[in-house]
Amino acid sequence: MNDIQFIDTADDLHTLCQEMKQAAWLAIDTEFLREKTYYPKFCLLQIATLDWVACIDPIALEGQMDELFSIINDPAIIKVLHSCRQDVEIFYQLSGKLPGPIYDTQLVAPLLGYQENPGYAMLVSGFLNINLSKTHTRTDWSQRPLSAEQIQYAADDVIYLGKIYCMMQDQLKKLGRENWLNDDFEQLLNPDLYDIPAEKAWLKIRGKNKLTGKQLAIVQVLAEWREEAAKRSDKPKNWIVRDEHIMDMSKLQPTTVQALAKIRGVTDGFVKRRGAKVCELIKKGQNLPPLQVKVKLKSGKKTQPQEAVLDILGGVVRLRAAENSLNPIILATRKDLEALIEGSDECALLSSWRYSMVGEELQRILQGKISLSVNNQGVSLHE
Repeated sequence: MNDIQFIDTADDLHTLCQEMKQAAWLAIDTEFLREKTYYPKFCLLQIATLDWVACIDPIALEGQMDELFSIINDPAIIKVLHSCRQDVEIFYQLSGKLPGPIYDTQLVAPLLGYQENPGYAMLVSGFLNINLSKTHTRTDWSQRPLSAEQIQYAADDVIYLGKIYCMMQDQLKKLGRENWLNDDFEQLLNPDLYDIPAEKAWLKIRGKNKLTGKQLAIVQVLAEWREEAAKRSDKPKNWIVRDEHIMDMSKLQPTTVQALAKIRGVTDGFVKRRGAKVCELIKKGQNLPPLQVKVKLKSGKKTQPQEAVLDILGGVVRLRAAENSLNPIILATRKDLEALIEGSDECALLSSWRYSMVGEELQRILQGKISLSVNNQGVSLHE
């Protein structure tokens, strides 16, 4: 591979884009900061094929990357990433489009014998027998100039990613699994993952399941206001007001700044700047209809017959996992089996390759359409 190209001028970026257009796939990674902002601050973009690698400076090129994004969003070029959600969010934020098609190596790895959600360093070690340096893990990527060591560290993330992608593809083809994750990759291009409406921000408040419907209405109003305030000021949500304070406000329901000031942890500065508005919002929430949150029922102690059904389904999972050289836990956990029995729409066994491999079969067992028998050869299933 050639030396790392560091791209910080429009002319160099244009030249690189001409090269990118010829690629069937691009290994991509980003470096960003988010500790002090609502939106991720885009600091570095790394892109590679097997023939070249480049680090692009979006700070120096701000407002000059339309051509680059047109290529990243080109449906004819596969974008290879690892744990892609935050990278995709940046592209969606800046270009207004989702960069399909996507290939996420973190999702692929379990199909090749790795644990679920493996880290990038684990894949580099497992596929290439290389131990990545952690020297620049806490680098402030917004600072300039970047050192040669920092640029090399960042470039390694895509140099090895491209090699791993090729190795993964070869292994998947040998196993006949190259299309198993198409649905999973497609789901990563759902705009709802990256653009949550402010009115739904309350659904992410921790501990809300313990509140009454009236209290939840106040949480909804406060969380929506906080989301919009954080976006306008480009500050982290918790810098506006923390989750636990929203919870306390919904329980205590102060409607005067004096009452608000008595809540533990609410600062004088917050009361002075935002107190009147918060009290107004609490009054608004008090007059709204109660809200309901879908509560996941805790699984109680199973009866012996229920345990027996779970054991039978677990045996079928182990059988199919063995046939496909997979760890059974990757195919289905006991919680997945419980969700299937309870008819949960969110059960992982009801979609993608898991449904094809074993989910549909388990459903038919539960419906009495498939029976099991045991002989010297093992377990057999019959229509």
